[in-house]
Amino acid sequence: MGLIERFLTLMFGGGRNALSQTAEVFRENAERQAHREAVLRSAALGQFQDEFSNPPYTRFDRFIDGLNRLPRPMLAFGTIGLFVSAMIEPIWFASRMQGIALVPQPLWWLLGAIVSFYFGARHQVKGQAFQREIAQTLARAPDVARDLADLQALKVGAGHMLSAEQLASGGEASAEDKNPALNDWDQEQGSAGR
Repeated sequence: MGLIERFLTLMFGGGRNALSQTAEVFRENAERQAHREAVLRSAALGQFQDEFSNPPYTRFDRFIDGLNRLPRPMLAFGTIGLFVSAMIEPIWFASRMQGIALVPQPLWWLLGAIVSFYFGARHQVKGQAFQREIAQTLARAPDVARDLADLQALKVGAGHMLSAEQLASGGEASAEDKNPALNDWDQEQGSAGR
């Protein structure tokens, strides 16, 4: 009895569990992982709460945040406004465009760099998402080709079903590939027409 008791104490006693500790070497404890993730989420939410609700977030901070949200809409509406002004007041628009023609080339480069840096990150994210969608579409191409081959096989003719191998090789359906009921019907129609 003492040997079994020592074995059970070794495995489950002493405030530890040798089996679970050994298993955790090979597989992560799901309950502890869930607890760590909950603590991490709670800490992140607490950080957001501290950032946006504490008194150091002043009116000036809110004003600057508002200014940071203005450039995209201002550029979009400003460009649309230029088109509208060109239609309503063409002379006014032409005189403004003459002024823009006098802007030196290095200043255009500087404006291009500022706009590129401001919108570049967003453009890169959208470009990578577009490339990922193209890759997914190309990965589906063999399935589409197989489906088209199946549809073509259905279209070949009444009662003549080509297999995928025959369709790929351009072959025709042999007599034994036909439906026996259709063969009988063909024979009856042939004999009735005589």
